[in-house]
Amino acid sequence: MATFNREYLRSTIFGIEDSLVSTTGLIAGLSVGADSKDIVVLGAVVAIVIEAVSMAAGEYLSDDAIQEIDKLKRHRDKPIISGLLMFLSYLGAGFIPLLPVLFFEFPRSVWLSILFALVGLFSLGYLKGTLVHTNALRGGLKILIVGGLATTVGVLVGSAFKV
Repeated sequence: MATFNREYLRSTIFGIEDSLVSTTGLIAGLSVGADSKDIVVLGAVVAIVIEAVSMAAGEYLSDDAIQEIDKLKRHRDKPIISGLLMFLSYLGAGFIPLLPVLFFEFPRSVWLSILFALVGLFSLGYLKGTLVHTNALRGGLKILIVGGLATTVGVLVGSAFKV
């Protein structure tokens, strides 16, 4: 198996997991709270793009700060690559729960969004376990459970503030 930079792996896993959880929670919450496909799509696209940029900037700035503080002998391009990986993984993963809303009947499509995201979360954890040589099934279940709880919070908040 090819070697990989563990910090790049961290950035990618963090971006995918955070995007799947945040976007799915947002889609579920808006769907329950507003019952409007247009609002759900607009909110999801804005959130995906803004959060991808925000997460990439945060990743870049935090890696840059650590590099400066620790005076580590890292490659100078490391913060840029980490930021780019965060951006791409967040942006790409964000569209996984949005695609069902775009292509299937609303509001039933929300259940597909949740299912797509949960499958994505499990797959991410399973892949991570495989890459780092730990129990892949346990890794998949761990990320699935954490992501599922976050999605539940989105539905509860949407229900509480229904408009």
